[in-house]
Amino acid sequence: MEIEELRNFLAVAQEENITRAAEYLHLTQPTLSRQMQALEAEFGKQLLIRGKRRVTLTQDGILFRKRAAEIIAMVDKTDAEMRESREDISGDIFIGAGETDVMRLVAKAAQELKKQHPGIRYRIISGDGDAVKEMLNKGLIDFGLVFGPADEKKYDVIPLGIEDRWGVLLPRDAPLAQKESISPGDLWDKPLILSQQALTADFLETWLKKDAAELHVAATYNLILNAAKMVEGGLGCAMVLDGLVNTRETDLVFRPCEPSLLAGISILSKKYQVFSPAAQAFRDMLIGSFAC
Repeated sequence: MEIEELRNFLAVAQEENITRAAEYLHLTQPTLSRQMQALEAEFGKQLLIRGKRRVTLTQDGILFRKRAAEIIAMVDKTDAEMRESREDISGDIFIGAGETDVMRLVAKAAQELKKQHPGIRYRIISGDGDAVKEMLNKGLIDFGLVFGPADEKKYDVIPLGIEDRWGVLLPRDAPLAQKESISPGDLWDKPLILSQQALTADFLETWLKKDAAELHVAATYNLILNAAKMVEGGLGCAMVLDGLVNTRETDLVFRPCEPSLLAGISILSKKYQVFSPAAQAFRDMLIGSFAC
């Protein structure tokens, strides 16, 4: 199994058509077909279901696509690190980030570092806290920006000394939108759209003073844009972090939780991580800018 074969498999999975993938890769269709057959023969498993017009993935193919993407990401990251100059700090810094308005502040500090070292590039990968930690554990990213507590036995934690505020996203014409803040009892009989990560961590249930089974959870989300669209569509009201949805030009309003529900923000890296010069410079910048 070669790296090129993994990249070609990902192209087939993306295009869902071997002929189109071959054109994209500048290969002949028979050559690419033989490569895919060789991969299946190597593993002794069918990865692709070949239809007349479309190629789909088997369950084994779905798993192989996930692993292939992780391998390619690691190869690309390693290649970028090995090509970095040891004298002139440059290269890619990989950051996984949950959705938070604090990213603006991190970006401002990161820009100051880039002024000193123009060869630095930032690669931002979005995901919820669990996805960010998984990428950290696999070495796919250098740093993770997450809210909530972190396991200090597994991660080096840089607290940013900043807290995000939770609140409720509502249609502007909803009766609750007339209130300045939202209390737990206001939501007990309402259809709710809740963050999957926050729900798993239990602190939303703690604030709401109800178990999830006692609430009307209409949907869960891991991307705030989807939550906002569901509120606009009338599915329910969403508990979200402040500052992530521009309500000025929409029919939505944000109302903070009362009593306040706050989430601390931290930058995580793996314990005993060996950083590239660029990543080490970024870490030093973070500590100088944010560490309390």
